[in-house]
Amino acid sequence: MDRRHRHAMGKVAKFSEDVARRAGHLVKTAKTTRELRTAMTVLIPRECGVNNVTTARVLGVGVATVVRMQRELRSEVAGNKKPKGRWGGRRRQHLTEGQEREFLEPWVEKAEKGGVLVVPPIHAALEERLGYQVDASTVYRMLARHGWRKVAPDTCHPKRDPVAQEGFKKNSPKRWQKLASGT
Repeated sequence: MDRRHRHAMGKVAKFSEDVARRAGHLVKTAKTTRELRTAMTVLIPRECGVNNVTTARVLGVGVATVVRMQRELRSEVAGNKKPKGRWGGRRRQHLTEGQEREFLEPWVEKAEKGGVLVVPPIHAALEERLGYQVDASTVYRMLARHGWRKVAPDTCHPKRDPVAQEGFKKNSPKRWQKLASGT
């Protein structure tokens, strides 16, 4: 049996009369599309006898969203407080923040000694540590998370000699003199 048929034969969610009544009321009083979709996640399977996969397809959301909305409605009818949202955080992290700090440590030391922070070697080292390829933007985001920013170069060299520069300006031939002489 292929994947599509296995999902098509999924179980239809069961809802109490109270949940169905609340969903019906919510359809009539919904002020947002989210409220309407939440109500429809109960009414579509109940009235049409379809599973959550079909319900998700009809509503244009994911199956997990359908299940989450159904749970919210059941919880509301049961009189439970609405749970605080659990979304957020670093779901697709390659390294924990501590591991990132540890990984960046040698690069920090080089930069503190006056070295220039260049992304390609850091990128290569990160890929070697992870054992798979990552986008270069991953390194830029990691650096940003740890307080690094792109620093513009100074307007002058730290070992410059202002006296020597003035002497050079006074003694060097002017550009227009070179052009006039035909050189």
